[in-house]
Amino acid sequence: MRIATYNINGVKARIETVLAWLDDSAPDVALLQEIKSVDEAFPRAPFEERGYNVETHGQKGFNGVAILSKRPLEDVTRGLPGDAGDEQARWIEATVMGARAVRICGLYLPNGNPAPGPKYDYKLAWMARLEARAKALLESEEPVVMAGDYNVIPQDEDAARPEAWASDALALPRTRAAFRRIVNLGYTEAFRARVQGPGHYSFWDYQAGAWSRNDGIRIDHLLLSPQAADLMTECRIEAEQRGREKPSDHVPVWVTLDA
Repeated sequence: MRIATYNINGVKARIETVLAWLDDSAPDVALLQEIKSVDEAFPRAPFEERGYNVETHGQKGFNGVAILSKRPLEDVTRGLPGDAGDEQARWIEATVMGARAVRICGLYLPNGNPAPGPKYDYKLAWMARLEARAKALLESEEPVVMAGDYNVIPQDEDAARPEAWASDALALPRTRAAFRRIVNLGYTEAFRARVQGPGHYSFWDYQAGAWSRNDGIRIDHLLLSPQAADLMTECRIEAEQRGREKPSDHVPVWVTLDA
């Protein structure tokens, strides 16, 4: 089972880019972020024509997450637990049925800038809720994959120019500590379990020739429960997708599980 995460930066603006990627890479499950569409306006048909079941948690104009799955989906839930008043569409989860059922969580973690300030406070509070949900998911003792745009640069080697991000909400010490607390519950950060060292990025700004200079950061992650990590056979960043016509500023990252 190939599970991909991809911040598409607007489904209507980049639908042809996303469809071409699906045709080329054919993931079994695709977790999309920043669909920027309400549920009823999401263009389901071209995805369904490619054999995908579609579940969305949308919001007009910004945010929004979706699950595309070629396998049946069960027990779909929307919204990260812990704050009934949170109206931002940033979390969706479902069980993907296959040779082994896998609980899939798609997330779009808040950016948090400017920091300090209310947006950063919201980011940290959201991460605390994520930690609580991650802990609860581990108690199921089932394969769990939490994947998406975390808006976290875990360590300096995950940025081409770490000094440029030192005061950014994505790399502040409290952000990194919150991310480590989640991983240290017992999760495996899939990409770093397979690939070490600098130079591996999943986001390049549209400005100042960042892509051509490989001035990127790695902020799209897949965290695996021990049961899912035992099934992992491969993990890869599809950096070449940034070279497509009308690309997102992110590229897909995927993991393959023997499930």
